[in-house]
Amino acid sequence: MWKPEHRQAAARRGLRYESDLTDAEWALVRPLIRPAKRGGRRRTVDVREVLNAVLYVLWTGCQWKALPKDLPPKSTVWGYLDRWDRDGTLERIHHALYVEAREKAGREASPTTAIIDSQSAKGAPKGAPRSTPRATTRARRCSGASVTF
Repeated sequence: MWKPEHRQAAARRGLRYESDLTDAEWALVRPLIRPAKRGGRRRTVDVREVLNAVLYVLWTGCQWKALPKDLPPKSTVWGYLDRWDRDGTLERIHHALYVEAREKAGREASPTTAIIDSQSAKGAPKGAPRSTPRATTRARRCSGASVTF
């Protein structure tokens, strides 16, 4: 049940969009984002705004082309999102926020017990942690499909 102290903690007043990061949230996430590579041009985009744009898309469910004009361009945002997915930044951010939320709720940082029923065990993915995209798998032919075989 929502209590007044919960509503006050979850209030997003004073932000441009409700999905924007507060200063406290940004202070928690900022160290997890890698700095720009050495050499070359300096980074011209504000990484906080890129993360705000990603959160805006997730919060509203809008299409990439519907990003507001005061956020970075969709190609920039998508490029950073793709890079962060490949280098593990999104997983680090998720883990840090998960631990913070558990500690704020008065629980241990990592759960000590897991309940797995037979249905969730059947649906668990097998093999590698990430499935292989279909575009990279080789097509298989059956010997009966070709007349010349």
